[in-house]
Amino acid sequence: MDIRALRYVVTLAEELHFGRAAGRHFISAQPFGQQVQRLERELGVRLFERTSRRVSLTPAGARFVDRARMILAELDQLRQIAVEEDRRAVGSLRVGVLGFGIGDRWEALRCAVDVQQQDLPLEYRDLDLVDQYDALRRGDVDVAIVQFVGDLDGLDLQPVLASPRVAVLPASSALSEASYLTVGDLDGVPWLDVATREPMLRSWMGPAADADALSVRHPAGIPTAVATTGRVSLHAAAAAQYYPRPDVRFVPVEGPPVRVALATRTGDDRPTVAAFRRAAAVVRAADAVWPLADTA
Repeated sequence: MDIRALRYVVTLAEELHFGRAAGRHFISAQPFGQQVQRLERELGVRLFERTSRRVSLTPAGARFVDRARMILAELDQLRQIAVEEDRRAVGSLRVGVLGFGIGDRWEALRCAVDVQQQDLPLEYRDLDLVDQYDALRRGDVDVAIVQFVGDLDGLDLQPVLASPRVAVLPASSALSEASYLTVGDLDGVPWLDVATREPMLRSWMGPAADADALSVRHPAGIPTAVATTGRVSLHAAAAAQYYPRPDVRFVPVEGPPVRVALATRTGDDRPTVAAFRRAAAVVRAADAVWPLADTA
């Protein structure tokens, strides 16, 4: 028995007019009527009385329609259960984020993710400078927005955008009023201890960067640590927007920019992860058209 024919019969019982009933299913009256007749022949029972002026249910038709409504309601419920189970199977995506991540690009990324994987819930996980890569390797997060450091064992890094770097200085520093600093200008200044395990990040963060350093593990803490200790550190230019302090200055400094990347586990081809990768590529392409020099 064709489920579609059951729906046609129920609709015809409600409208008692072939043209109006057919219109509700976006087909013409003739094929609609043929489907109803085919079901009647299959059942061996006339469900409707038809004259040139009116359509009415037969007693058998009335009983059949009552039962058909129950069956269709159960089928619709089963379909909804299947959809909900499928959504639960997809689950949410745990997104690890270092610092401010991609700055003001988050809304664009969420929209791009929704296009790729509609209604995918995103969960936020805070990452620090020491654990940003290992959290992904351990499976604590599904994807991560991290600093790009090139090839890493077990991870694929997809650059998303870049930001110039700045020196983070106490407002009282003689260098704080400079419009631009060279590396030589920073010779001899006391450097803030910043914790990181990656050699590339150690050189980028300044001479005092150390895997065993306990002073600062979070990018958000760097300006406050500079204000507290009077020491100097490096950051992305967007730190001035996201972590401003009246007693700290952010001065452009020569050197490589901060490169922000999407990190995923090598070989992780789950649809949700693949959707996030594609969305990040969309954001990267947009950034190439509308570059944001001061946001990472």
